[in-house]
Amino acid sequence: MFEFQKLQVYVKAKTFHEDCRVIFQNSKLSSAMNNQLSRAALSIPLNIAEGSAKFSKADRKNYFTTARGSVFECVAILDILMDENLITKGEFESRAQKADELSRILFAMIKNLESK
Repeated sequence: MFEFQKLQVYVKAKTFHEDCRVIFQNSKLSSAMNNQLSRAALSIPLNIAEGSAKFSKADRKNYFTTARGSVFECVAILDILMDENLITKGEFESRAQKADELSRILFAMIKNLESK
């Protein structure tokens, strides 16, 4: 097992991706929206994994910042999907809550890399 696979944030990012996958497999979504949500949700665990392999704090911080940006991107997409009645408010809120937790963990990791 790789070290990143043991990280709580990585496990949560995979779960978030899986939760989003339920939505982007929805046939009502346009291919563009489907593709964008799919890529953004996948970017989160991939950037966490890649960042954990970097030796310098600056490199790790960059990947974790990118992962956090992808969290925000997912929330924006989900918000738009809710506005377009393609997902329910409940579907949005459950994923937004998980996204908020991911964002907070990543923020703490980023700040921790700045302070050392």
